[in-house]
Amino acid sequence: MPYKRLICSSLLLLSISACAWYQPQQDAQQAIDQQLVPASWAQNQAISANADSDWLQQFNDPLMLALIKEGQANNTDLRLAAANMDKAWLLAKQAGARLKPTVDLSLARTQSGSADGGSSNPAINVAVTASWELDLWGRIQAGVDAASSSAQASTADYLFAKHSLSNNIAKTYLKIIEAKQQAQLAQNNLEISQKNLRITLLKLELGSASEQDAALNKANVALAKDQLLNLNASTREALRAIEVLLGRYPSSRIEIASILPTLPKNPPAGIPSSVLERRPDIIAAERRVASAFNASAQAKAAQLPSFSLTGTLSGASPSLSDILSPANVAWQLGANLLTPLFDAGKRRIDVEISTLEQQQALDDYASSALNAFAEVEHNLDQAQLLSQREAVLAEALKQSQKAYHIAQLRYQEGESSLLDTLSFQQQAISAESSLLFIKRAQLEQRLNLYLALGGNW
Repeated sequence: MPYKRLICSSLLLLSISACAWYQPQQDAQQAIDQQLVPASWAQNQAISANADSDWLQQFNDPLMLALIKEGQANNTDLRLAAANMDKAWLLAKQAGARLKPTVDLSLARTQSGSADGGSSNPAINVAVTASWELDLWGRIQAGVDAASSSAQASTADYLFAKHSLSNNIAKTYLKIIEAKQQAQLAQNNLEISQKNLRITLLKLELGSASEQDAALNKANVALAKDQLLNLNASTREALRAIEVLLGRYPSSRIEIASILPTLPKNPPAGIPSSVLERRPDIIAAERRVASAFNASAQAKAAQLPSFSLTGTLSGASPSLSDILSPANVAWQLGANLLTPLFDAGKRRIDVEISTLEQQQALDDYASSALNAFAEVEHNLDQAQLLSQREAVLAEALKQSQKAYHIAQLRYQEGESSLLDTLSFQQQAISAESSLLFIKRAQLEQRLNLYLALGGNW
């Protein structure tokens, strides 16, 4: 009885010590809380923690949503990220199995003999062996928590890959629409240039135009054709790009809308630091910090003694039918204490490595957080800039078209040269092309802003 009390007291003391020893989660949270988080955005507009969760639906484009859904189902890179996530959770489950006892069954048939030909009767041995390592210092639990945190990080990585894929599909979709509209603008320009060339050639025959005018018009037609060829090639390239994202063969035959969707509003003002709670890549970085602190605790606990219990129930008999006879059955219980004495500094180096990896995880988290804030600040600034540029270019287009119309009338009346008329024409076309680009850039800015905010998925 005194020995039993001593053992129970020792186990209780070790358990209390383990509780004091194992606190990686609290240490990780304290380290994360020390990272710098700004109180507000540098830009005039902050972001709500309740930003619209249906951010892609705000573009009101069913075809774009259907393509995104197809890409999420068939994209090979996303399936790879999903497989990595599933593997990480299996590893976490495997690590958790070490907390439970293991039971093994062995069955053997043995026979012995001597060199002169004599032999004994064959014997059948059956044994059930159970073993269980007591996790007194939390070493095994730390390994389980480290694996679980890594699995959670892999899940967040998968979510971020999914969101990034959706964003890339949407942006490529918008680029295709803009390319088609730019090509239509180039086609209109070509038709106008060809019409001007026909008029100039007719005037040349009548003697009211010069060879220089004809040459200028021919050059203008050639340049318009070159621009149209280039834009059509860019459209086909973008079509192949989106087909690859969707998991399709890149045949450039996919159907895409011809009109850009409506520009959604910016999210309302609110709490900027909420971005750290919603972005999957930030969540992944935070989970890797937790995993690193757990791995450090595991390495430290590995320097302490380990205690395990074993038990064996076995039977041996020449006949299988007598194997369970009480006379043939034996049992054995044991307790093992393993204390590390000398390992050439391996365990100490493991602790140093885990400490370095812990700091690396914290630095990665801080870097990811700063990048997240930088992306939001950039997109907020871009929203204001693009809005101002749209207004300026809309006015430039209006005045350029007016100037071109006046130049056409003056040329027809012989008051202006063809060169001046073509210059005004190119200015109007350039303004319209730039305005199309800005409209697509505004939609892309909304996509990037929602992605930078974590979207509230």
